[in-house]
Amino acid sequence: MLTREEKEKIIKKYQLHETDTGSTPVQIALLTEEIKRLILHLKRHPKDFHSKRGLLKMVAKRRKFLNQLKKESPRKYNQILEKLGLKKGKT
Repeated sequence: MLTREEKEKIIKKYQLHETDTGSTPVQIALLTEEIKRLILHLKRHPKDFHSKRGLLKMVAKRRKFLNQLKKESPRKYNQILEKLGLKKGKT
């Protein structure tokens, strides 16, 4: 779980304008950070199947946001992939 300060830091880095807290790039960045933390948790606790299910749900949610961003603005989609170090999907 991200702390308030960590969330604010990520939001400031990816926001589109000063009052933006929930745009697609911001949500993708927040989900990516949560996914990274959960992966580390699962490496230490490989039998934690409840967390694994949560991880899969987060990955699916991020994929939906990425697909939405790709349709709206391919330029922003490529920028966010590059910033976060994600690979391009097959879609």
